Amino acid sequence: FTIFALISMLFVPGMVPTYLVVTQMLGLQDNIWALILPMSFGVYTVLIMRTFFKTSIPEAIIESARIDGGSELRIFRSIVVPLAIPGIATISLFTSLGYWNDWMNALLYINKDSVTPLQYLLIKIQNNIQFMTQNMQANGAIAGAANVPSEGMRFAIVVVATLPIALTYPFFQKYFVKGMT
Repeated sequence: FTIFALISMLFVPGMVPTYLVVTQMLGLQDNIWALILPMSFGVYTVLIMRTFFKTSIPEAIIESARIDGGSELRIFRSIVVPLAIPGIATISLFTSLGYWNDWMNALLYINKDSVTPLQYLLIKIQNNIQFMTQNMQANGAIAGAANVPSEGMRFAIVVVATLPIALTYPFFQKYFVKGMT
């Protein structure tokens, strides 16, 4: 299992086949699912949870539940999932951070303004300010280029981009530390 997972992590199909699958086969152009589905099936999270299950959940507990007559689904639901909350919280934090910082999928798959995520808007604002500054400097309008708030806008973008994650991290911190150890 680990070898197949590592091979799929090392040999990723690339941007063009992924784009063709999402837009042509699945028809998800300008759809919110185009932002969700490409990142939802990660091999890294499967490997983390597999390692967490093997190292954190004692086999004796699962074996005693089987002796008591529990089905596999009931054992998983009643015993394994409550013991795996630190690992699930760690994966949730990693995944939410990945979704929050992702602007590349929006660049590829989204053209409508109603579905555009915040990170993509921030990147567009930063690129527009950079373009204006370069244009003003190229045209010789050095005095006007000083009025463009490029550095201040970058700092504002950093604050807007990191504030939600910084506010949610303390709630996940105890689970995150348990899940990583």
